[in-house]
Amino acid sequence: MTHSLKTFPSVSVTYAGGGGSVRANELGMRVMQERAYQKRGEQYLLIKSPPASGKSRALMFIALDKLENQGLKKALIVVPEKTIGASFADEPLSSFGFWADWRVEPRWNLCNAPGEDGGKVESVRVFLESADRVMVCTHATFRFAVDRFGAGAFDDCLIAVDEFHHVSSNPDNRLGAHLAEFISRGKTHIVAMTGSYFRGDAEAVLHPTDEARFETVTYTYYEQLSGYEHLKQLDMGYYFYAGSYADEILQVLNPEEKTIVHIPNVNARESTKDKIREVEHILEELGEWQGADPVTGFQLVKTPEGRVLKIADLVEDDPRKRDKVTAALKDPSQKNNRDHVDIIIALGMAKEGFDWIWCEHALTVGYRSSLTEIVQIIGRATRDAPGKTRSRFTNLIAEPDATEEAVTEAVNDTLKAIAASLLMEQVLAPRFEFRPKRPEAGPSPGYDYGPEGYQADRCNVGFDPASGKIQLELKGLAEPASPEASRICQEDLTEVVTAFVQQKGNLERGLFDEELVPEELTQVRMGKIIKEKYPELTPEDQEAVRQHAVAALNVIQQAKGFLFQDSSSPPEKTNTSLIDGVRRFAMDVRDLDVDLIDRINPFGEAYAILAKSMNPDRLRRLHEIIGAKRVSLSLEEARDLARRALRFKQERGRVPSMTAADPWERRMAEGVAYLQQKVREQSNG
Repeated sequence: MTHSLKTFPSVSVTYAGGGGSVRANELGMRVMQERAYQKRGEQYLLIKSPPASGKSRALMFIALDKLENQGLKKALIVVPEKTIGASFADEPLSSFGFWADWRVEPRWNLCNAPGEDGGKVESVRVFLESADRVMVCTHATFRFAVDRFGAGAFDDCLIAVDEFHHVSSNPDNRLGAHLAEFISRGKTHIVAMTGSYFRGDAEAVLHPTDEARFETVTYTYYEQLSGYEHLKQLDMGYYFYAGSYADEILQVLNPEEKTIVHIPNVNARESTKDKIREVEHILEELGEWQGADPVTGFQLVKTPEGRVLKIADLVEDDPRKRDKVTAALKDPSQKNNRDHVDIIIALGMAKEGFDWIWCEHALTVGYRSSLTEIVQIIGRATRDAPGKTRSRFTNLIAEPDATEEAVTEAVNDTLKAIAASLLMEQVLAPRFEFRPKRPEAGPSPGYDYGPEGYQADRCNVGFDPASGKIQLELKGLAEPASPEASRICQEDLTEVVTAFVQQKGNLERGLFDEELVPEELTQVRMGKIIKEKYPELTPEDQEAVRQHAVAALNVIQQAKGFLFQDSSSPPEKTNTSLIDGVRRFAMDVRDLDVDLIDRINPFGEAYAILAKSMNPDRLRRLHEIIGAKRVSLSLEEARDLARRALRFKQERGRVPSMTAADPWERRMAEGVAYLQQKVREQSNG
């Protein structure tokens, strides 16, 4: 059966597939684990690494060294939910070349113990007084234990926090508050691990002064996937629908692909409020129900072509039935059996820590509660497996309906889904190394500058397959002066872009304001975020970070434009690397400079894809709704414009003109005029 799927790709990334990320060294460590182990002496270590890259085993290596060679007494591994505790079960590391095995006494894996988290606190106390050295428990159990025994009870211990994005610097986040207290005492070691170091609610994970004390190990999605043996391509896209999603799900769901379907939360706009009926409807769309397998509990559905699909229903309310299905999915004897199950339908499950290597398609309905959740869902489809050369993620989104009472909610959900797509493009892309274009500059060792090689008379784009970095030369680029600003430019650009894209006003204006001057977003709005996020930096360093962040966002957007210029070619035929798109953009422009980057609307390419994928009438209605609430200039924005007008005067020898041909010059003049008007109003009482 051939499916003409209607998913509109937002980005398609091809990978080298060299197998490096899954090969081990003489100690049994893969690339990311070896990189983390080299930093094992650090008191505070943050490991940013995607799902399936081996973070749990990396922690085992580090924890064993801290217990054996660094004088620590205990190691407590803290996970967000019980199921993830299985990732830290016993491992015979010595059989792969390491000097010790990882062992957790069964009684100290509290994720397997019966009872509630609050009732397990006494077990933590007994463990701390025992001779045993390793414990695994949930975030909740650990929070209760620190509340009861105080931070001092954990002196000389290693606290390893898995899925660290659950933490927040918000005082109401107890785990975040406890970690801040541990850091203040300075008597524990902390290893924090996460596949997505940003939160959907845009709150900071750590206070900046605490975060600065962590040594960071970064292993990118690009490095991970480029080092796989089998998986070569990852596509992401979205599809807008009208009516019930279950009626249109076969527009994006190919029964021949191993798929996880995450149906919407019952409180979501996309939900029919009857989750059981939704699952039944999906089964009906796929074919004729044949009953349930008595051993696994999987639903058996016969397609029109005669194939029997095995479908795991994790939405089922009956705990006995659901537990049977869950147990069948976890059956270790079936881990390498591609034919064990075909489709998994889930609601709140099968995200973090769920390992099904055969998954080729992660399909989620509606905007998820956070970007972090989307990262985790995509991670289900990015495992390497024999015969699996391509995987994809699709977000099925309800089109905003002008007749809905909750039209504002519908618009917001659409904007959030687009923001999530933009941010995933940043997460999946290679890391950028921006450097100023100088006459004396030359090629860097290990970088491939394309068929023509390094050209001294132009801005070059180089790619280092070993590090997964794109080096891009830009004229007029400000370089960070302080070590912290350099670290931010190297490590934190995704977090900066996240903060920028998650501000709804930026998205609204970038997508739907036809009178927008792009510099308002790239200079004023992004500049404001940098100042708020990194107030300790000098103005010069803040500007350097701003330029790097805007470049990272806009270069990927322009590269994406080169990938999908031909809307008539279906996504299945697109096989162009994002790196090629960056090169084509640089070749097209020839001389890249910071001013040019600032003049690009960061959301222009997203709108182009939106226009292809959404009903024209609904898109026009979106324009009307958002255009009707356009806000005037704020006092803070006017001040920023006035500062940039002063810089303009210093450079040009004249003030910006309200009648200039350049819209950005006019906008700076408007900012000055606005401030002058405010001053007059105040002086007049």
